[in-house]
Amino acid sequence: MPNLRGENPMTATPMKHKVVSREEWLKARLAHLAAEKELTRKRDELSRQRRELPWEKVEKNYVFEGPRGPETLADLFAGRSQLIIYHFMLGPNWEEGCKSCSFLADHFDATRIHLAHRDVTLAVVSRAPMPRIEAFQKRMGWRFHWVSAFGSDFQRDYGVHFTKEELAGEVNYNYRNSRFGLEEAPGLSVFYKDAAGEIFHTYSTYARGLDGLVGTYHFLDLVPKGRDEDGLAFTMAWVRHHDKYGDDYLLDPAATYEKPRETEKCCEHGERTS
Repeated sequence: MPNLRGENPMTATPMKHKVVSREEWLKARLAHLAAEKELTRKRDELSRQRRELPWEKVEKNYVFEGPRGPETLADLFAGRSQLIIYHFMLGPNWEEGCKSCSFLADHFDATRIHLAHRDVTLAVVSRAPMPRIEAFQKRMGWRFHWVSAFGSDFQRDYGVHFTKEELAGEVNYNYRNSRFGLEEAPGLSVFYKDAAGEIFHTYSTYARGLDGLVGTYHFLDLVPKGRDEDGLAFTMAWVRHHDKYGDDYLLDPAATYEKPRETEKCCEHGERTS
């Protein structure tokens, strides 16, 4: 176990700060409270506008590989009318899942029971074949429903998979064309299924749009050092898989995104773990 009470091994964020009387502190806090309330109102309005966005009908019959065999997109709703899918970066040949996606996924299990009682199912999709998904999920101790889109266009159609040839130029990610360094990208998509069984795509978000899923960040935003990422070349360079934090934890502020290693042998759709 890491020494959580030890010296902060992250960044050298200077902590010199203005110290005032109780009266001055309260005056500043009340001014900030007004700004917080305004942000809350704006967030509520933005959420209302999001719910009013038009939908698009899902025309393709997507089929995934699940823990017990094939599953359609309709199956993923698990009897509910609303479905949230997290597009998890775990490529077909990757030895392990993306650290940043794993950081987000650490927040998923506890919320599933609450979502279910709001008519929402949460599922996770990756392009890795099912045995590779199951091995990594077992290692991480997660229980959420995770399926494979290996051999399906699903990840590509929803903007989180690119071919090596496409990566030679600009690709469309997060609703704009730009250079991107990986075949896999993170994202979240939302779907609705009506009483007739028709499925509609209602929303997708990517990049910083995923911040709302990270409860840890909301805690960090409350403390004096905040997320403590300003001095990092890659903001999430401090993140590890939760089973890899330890007393030897070190952080290189100059480190960039580190793609998970690939296995030497190309995966096969029918591969099985022992």
